[in-house]
Amino acid sequence: MERRSFLKSFGAVAAVCSVGLPQIASADEAKKVVGPNEMSYDNAVAAITGGKPVTPSAKVVVSAPEIAENGAVVPVKVTVESPMTSKDYVKAIHVLASKNSNVRCANIYLTPANGEAYFGTRVKLGGTQDVVAIVEMSDGTFLSAKQNVKVTIGGCG
Repeated sequence: MERRSFLKSFGAVAAVCSVGLPQIASADEAKKVVGPNEMSYDNAVAAITGGKPVTPSAKVVVSAPEIAENGAVVPVKVTVESPMTSKDYVKAIHVLASKNSNVRCANIYLTPANGEAYFGTRVKLGGTQDVVAIVEMSDGTFLSAKQNVKVTIGGCG
């Protein structure tokens, strides 16, 4: 096979595949998350919940260090006590940093097939602030928990 014909075929396949891939977020949702005006914590919560109330719950546990020496890589784990059955499961876990310019750190969508409602990641924190987990349940309710993290050096802000 010649190089030119290979590259043409590869380009055609790439173009077809990119059209067939699902979109992660709609254009309207992308405008809500990223834009010239940064989203405040309250606006982010409203965008996630659609204005529904958020209830603090002991079922949601946020694990993060009380003191982070480097704000660029703060480990965060969220665990939700849920049976993860077809009628009662966690639909989504949203991780927010209350004082960052972009408060939304991660959005994780789950199904009963996950078996366990658990997520771990590392987030950037621009300074001392709360890391908040907002959990959407299958019945449409929202639960939350938070952990305050003191950033000593290396904040991203």
